[in-house]
Amino acid sequence: MEYPNLLPRFLKYVQVNSRSDEHADRFPSTKREEDFQKEVIIKDLEELGLSDVHYNQNSGCVIAEIPANIDFEVPTMGFLAHCDTADFNSENVKPQIHENYDGKSKIKLGNSEFYLDPAVFPHLANYKGQTIITTSGDTLLGGDDKCGVAEIVTLAEYLLTHPEIKHGKIRLAFTPDEEIGTGAGHFDVAEFGADFAFTVDGEAPGKLDWGTFSAAQFGLDIQGVNVHPAVAKGQMVNALQIAIDFQNQLPADEVPEKTDGRQGFFHLMNLTGTVDNAHMDYIIRDFEREGLEERKALVKSLVHKMNEAFGTERIKLKMWDQYYNMADELAKRMDIINLAREAYRSEGLSINEDPVRGGTDGSQLTYMGLPSPNIFAGQENMHGRYEYTVLESMYKAVDVMVKMVELNVTNNK
Repeated sequence: MEYPNLLPRFLKYVQVNSRSDEHADRFPSTKREEDFQKEVIIKDLEELGLSDVHYNQNSGCVIAEIPANIDFEVPTMGFLAHCDTADFNSENVKPQIHENYDGKSKIKLGNSEFYLDPAVFPHLANYKGQTIITTSGDTLLGGDDKCGVAEIVTLAEYLLTHPEIKHGKIRLAFTPDEEIGTGAGHFDVAEFGADFAFTVDGEAPGKLDWGTFSAAQFGLDIQGVNVHPAVAKGQMVNALQIAIDFQNQLPADEVPEKTDGRQGFFHLMNLTGTVDNAHMDYIIRDFEREGLEERKALVKSLVHKMNEAFGTERIKLKMWDQYYNMADELAKRMDIINLAREAYRSEGLSINEDPVRGGTDGSQLTYMGLPSPNIFAGQENMHGRYEYTVLESMYKAVDVMVKMVELNVTNNK
């Protein structure tokens, strides 16, 4: 089904800079994403006539409700999307609309030197005859996750104007700081009041995510000894060389660029420093909790061994868990997964349940007591200049949510 307000709504949202900032000392991490929530999202929800529209300062979330239009109880369903965008240029986003794509040509990104090339991105061929929305080549698009935001608002609009679609109470949340992994930890599950929810933050139509990596992050602060190189023998301790030595002791093939499927990895994200001191940031990923613990143990053992060799604590380790594979918990709630599967099939979609080589807000929320698998929103090539979405994919995401709302009633009569 086509939803006439979905495209203009999406275009309006992506042109607002709501990028989060992992280095900020406030929550939400940036005022700009909070402004987007308060000044744009809340206004749109209030104009549609939703109930209980408010901003929860503690959780950094916009909350709203679509009231039930049936006279019996069914489980309360929720839908969530995050309002922040990733760490790529997000200022002055100029979305480009390419109608009736031929499925084989390069797509020029605005006036830039960059193209979406089917030879590089073969999934473009799946969208022959459809409308593709791209960046202008110098920013990201922000479809991750403003596709989801626009689709949920469109769902609310459709249900409120089509009372013949019978549904129970539906709770909506528009969350902050997903891209930096800190938003979901503030979420107020009790205040949200849903029995289960779906994050709307996935890729192509048919993608259904209920398995993710388990994840940890760690940082190393390395203290060296800097003396003049002319008299360095026996005295200099080069912090950068220690960093190199540490990295070289990790499994060389267990990195993102050499792994796929269910293979985990160690990922060096940042290395800065001088001879005197250096800092390294890593993430660790594994689909199995036991595998995550083994990787953490290897890091700790390498740090211990190297410090012992120096005879002092030259390397200081700070490590913390980020989220766990939600499949371990959602396997206990297959009724939720089956609801989504039934909706996908009703809409003629082939279902792709390959586990996510990453995480979603649902990874944390599921362990906080709100089972939250992830459904597709239509964004592709996220987090950079090659990001795009497909209008027909966004329509289909709304179709699926409408069907899930209906099934939640018919399956619980």
